[in-house]
Amino acid sequence: MTALRNGDFGFWMAHESLQPPASGPLRESLDTDVAIVGGGYSGLWAAIAIKRLDPTRRVVVLEATALGRGASGRNGGWLSAKTVGMRGVLAKGSGREAVKLADRLLDRAMHDTVALMESHGIDIEAVHGGWLQIARSASEAARLRASLESYRAWGVDETHLRWIDRRELTAEIDVSRAVGALRSPDCYRINPLKLLYGLATIAIGAGVELYTDSRATDITAGSLRVGSSTVSARSVVIATEGYTAQQPGRGRDVLPLNSAMIATAPLPPETWRQIGWDSRAGISGAAHTYFYGQRTNDDRIIIGGRGKPYRFGSRTDRDGEVDAATVAALETMLAELFPHADVRAEYAWCGVLGVLRDWSPIVDDHGDGVYEVGGYAGQGVTAAKVAGDTVAALITGTDAPERRIPWIRRRPRKWEPEPLRWIGANGLYRAYSVADWHEARTGSGRTSVIARLADRVAGR
Repeated sequence: MTALRNGDFGFWMAHESLQPPASGPLRESLDTDVAIVGGGYSGLWAAIAIKRLDPTRRVVVLEATALGRGASGRNGGWLSAKTVGMRGVLAKGSGREAVKLADRLLDRAMHDTVALMESHGIDIEAVHGGWLQIARSASEAARLRASLESYRAWGVDETHLRWIDRRELTAEIDVSRAVGALRSPDCYRINPLKLLYGLATIAIGAGVELYTDSRATDITAGSLRVGSSTVSARSVVIATEGYTAQQPGRGRDVLPLNSAMIATAPLPPETWRQIGWDSRAGISGAAHTYFYGQRTNDDRIIIGGRGKPYRFGSRTDRDGEVDAATVAALETMLAELFPHADVRAEYAWCGVLGVLRDWSPIVDDHGDGVYEVGGYAGQGVTAAKVAGDTVAALITGTDAPERRIPWIRRRPRKWEPEPLRWIGANGLYRAYSVADWHEARTGSGRTSVIARLADRVAGR
């Protein structure tokens, strides 16, 4: 049995020893048109878009550590067009049509991402298999059907989302106790680290200056510091997502939630004949403490979930390491989903996602040359491109559809102070776990009152 490899970039780097494009730390002061703080998807997409709209602008990207140590290099590899944020929240400020426009831009961004990588000869292991959200109880099925009706009310038709029964689901993937699923074609399964390195390569090729191991501090309108160096900039973009809470005085602005993942060893052909999953669709659950997963190019199963969702004081993970209890819980979940498979973890890792108090994204123009993007709440792989394109249009003064989406707004109210934040985040996760247990025990088709109360407290 192979020893568990826990932490760092997890499976995405270790199994192929991927190497990022050459970069290094900033060692001198400089003056630039645009300084972007954060070298993840959001920062790189913004840089690429700015250079596309105005090639004459000097654009500098500053990444605090090595490229890929944030969520962009550690996520579950779903490039999807799923709605980002709470439609009702976003519609209050900008109206329903603006929300629908954002959905259309997400769909376009999903396909454009794959097309851009292909045009540069960059393999991100993209498979257009769509996504499945799987119900394994009567209450989960009822929630998914209600969700489908909500999608219909927003104009999402059967070509983008439909209900499939157990028979149709099992013909695609055999998940134990499944009763049905929502099925959408709007997702590519990808290797997220290859996408990130691809974006960095494209950005550098377009003339963007990328500096790694260059942590930005003292961020103000017009300037910031990297060690002893000063960066002067006409525009500053903060694209630090879940890590924003680490900046001085910003611990309550963003809730950094931790998401853990494991990867199995490659499964043998006879196991795949039992499971199916030839579509390689992204899969997720409909329980309150849900899971998400994919089938990799080399026939492993990757599955993720929250585990220990929040650390006191908005602290983030220790170099991607996952605690033993969470690894065991994810292995148990895999064994329940696929009882005929050897589901022992070969890799384990975790990442951080950023959640705002209203669970919806922002592109915030502070009005002084400082812009901020983020708050994707776990849907950032595609959303980062839309946000990057949007902030680029704002900075360059370009009239573009992105300037009419409801993400352009001021930051919502702050999260509660500690210890209420820790009690709330972890207490709610525990409440959702109890709600799942209660629903499974009763077999009722109704959502537990515990979960309904938790939703109200969480603001979802």
